[in-house]
Amino acid sequence: MSIKEIIGSTLELIIKIGVFIFAATYIMKAATTAYDYGFRIFTEAPVSLGEGRTISVSVGEPVSVKEVGEMLEERGLIRDAKLFLLQELLSENHGKLQPGIYDLNTAMTAEEMMDVMAADAPEEGEEETEEGTQ
Repeated sequence: MSIKEIIGSTLELIIKIGVFIFAATYIMKAATTAYDYGFRIFTEAPVSLGEGRTISVSVGEPVSVKEVGEMLEERGLIRDAKLFLLQELLSENHGKLQPGIYDLNTAMTAEEMMDVMAADAPEEGEEETEEGTQ
């Protein structure tokens, strides 16, 4: 084996080890971030503890969960609009948010806010009936 072959194989090994370390670090960071985000979907704490601040928000028609989340984040009611979108997608209030004006508090969780904004939504299987008909 010549000196050039030894140097070439050593450099190749160093490059492979560097690529492996980079890939392993990237995968670990991505996995940690994904786990943290997934954990926060179900355990996100309110923005403030105790009494909190009550803030009036207006949800217009048509209701876009993404826009509602962005508005709540701008008003300081939630920390992350994208997380709110995922929470709504996985909650029992999925697709039930109603337009209106709501008084929400910074001491409420996202789930509690969704419960308030979906309070008037008809339950699955319920049909709206006209008064006077049976």
